Amino acid sequence: MKRTLSVLMACLVGVAVSAAELGDDGLHKTPWIRDTFKDLREDLDEASNEGKRLVLFIEQQGCIYCKKMHEEVFPQPDLTAYIEENFFVVQLDLHGSTTATDFDGEESEQRALMRKWGILFTPTLVFLPEEVPEDATAIDAAVAVMPGAFSKGTTLDLFTWVFEKRYELENGEDFQRYHARRIQERNNVSQD
Repeated sequence: MKRTLSVLMACLVGVAVSAAELGDDGLHKTPWIRDTFKDLREDLDEASNEGKRLVLFIEQQGCIYCKKMHEEVFPQPDLTAYIEENFFVVQLDLHGSTTATDFDGEESEQRALMRKWGILFTPTLVFLPEEVPEDATAIDAAVAVMPGAFSKGTTLDLFTWVFEKRYELENGEDFQRYHARRIQERNNVSQD
């Protein structure tokens, strides 16, 4: 009986720890999501000043895949630490009515911006380069876009691939080859 009660308590504590906090806007919040004025030009400058890369995290209320990312993937300590150390994360709402300003200077409701960018799924991560031409949109300037929820390994690999600027390597690995190699490396370590 004591063992059953201990297991039940551990499960309840695990659920409480993994529950993602919802903000007033109905979107999941983590400590590393920045609360900004959503002027992407300013956000890029601030990210650069901190020595970090800008990533846009697009969500919507009630998104079960966003919830999965916030409750199962992002709480992984090594992934959280990597994001906090290297990325400046700005959250946008697929259906949001508050305004945001794109790199081309166009200010519009977030939902209009998402239509302009062709964003259809949540979550979607949009990774930006360190410099964006002033006439470009965020989606045109993006070095990588991750539509959908993925496992910790895939997510960490993409954040790492972007941070290491592997997309710039002339004869480098595209993300799929990089990710396949990283999976093999992790498998080799676990077999040792």
